[in-house]
Amino acid sequence: MTRLERREAIAFYLFASPWILGFLIWTLGPMLASLYLSFTNYDLFTPPQWVGLQNYTGLLTSDGEFRSAMFNTFYFVIIGLPVNLVLALATALLLNERLRGITFFRGLYYVPTLVPAVASGVLWISLFDPQYGVLDAILRVFHLPSIDWLADPNWIKPAIIITLLWGVGGGMIIYLAGLQNIPEQLYESAKIDGAGAWSRFFHVTLPLLTPTILFEVIIGLIGFFQIFDQIYVLTYNHPGEESITFMYYLFQTAFGSETNQMGYASAQAWIFFVIVMAATFLVFKTSARWVFYEGARQ
Repeated sequence: MTRLERREAIAFYLFASPWILGFLIWTLGPMLASLYLSFTNYDLFTPPQWVGLQNYTGLLTSDGEFRSAMFNTFYFVIIGLPVNLVLALATALLLNERLRGITFFRGLYYVPTLVPAVASGVLWISLFDPQYGVLDAILRVFHLPSIDWLADPNWIKPAIIITLLWGVGGGMIIYLAGLQNIPEQLYESAKIDGAGAWSRFFHVTLPLLTPTILFEVIIGLIGFFQIFDQIYVLTYNHPGEESITFMYYLFQTAFGSETNQMGYASAQAWIFFVIVMAATFLVFKTSARWVFYEGARQ
């Protein structure tokens, strides 16, 4: 290396060193520690005792609550994520029109994402109240039976998904940025060729929006896998078999019991890590088939 190249390399590592040190100390270090603890019996107060694969075999073979948590988590990902993506895109399409006062409505739809999860959870508890809640009041207007949303095992999952849709404005803003990045000339050309609104959406808007959709799928996938605060608030910190999720069960194992089963919780965390990485890898692996990048070679 020349003297100039060495100076540039030193400058690069000096500027990058805060992030590198932070990653090594606060991310990689705890990850490796949790990997070791996942093979031990550890309760924070006594030295870890090596138990090998006992934590993993117990989780995968005999822990019924773990299986319920996994089923519920996948339910929210498979059902809630597509609904969230479609609703965010539909809202962005509506707010992409050039109308007077449209910026007010854009801000209005985005505001709920700024509300803390606990505050919005308390708000939804009042809305779901079977006697005084707005939702059941609407049902009574149409002479329909009231629903105990947060106590009925058949309705607790839809109720949680409804609360998750409260923050759809975050995805809406990202879709809106992607929509406004599509060249207007393409729509004009499609109109000249006789393409209608639906044809323009499926042949112009949707293909050019696929990179944004990919980003939203990845972020949404990780977010829905990590559902915790809504469960904690809506179930008053006592979720049942129909509502407990993976992250809540991990929290309960590590901090919600008298034994503080940190080794068992670390094993859960690593199983969760592998599942999320596999799902993310699958999305990236299949993205080449449906994601279109403008200017890329076909």
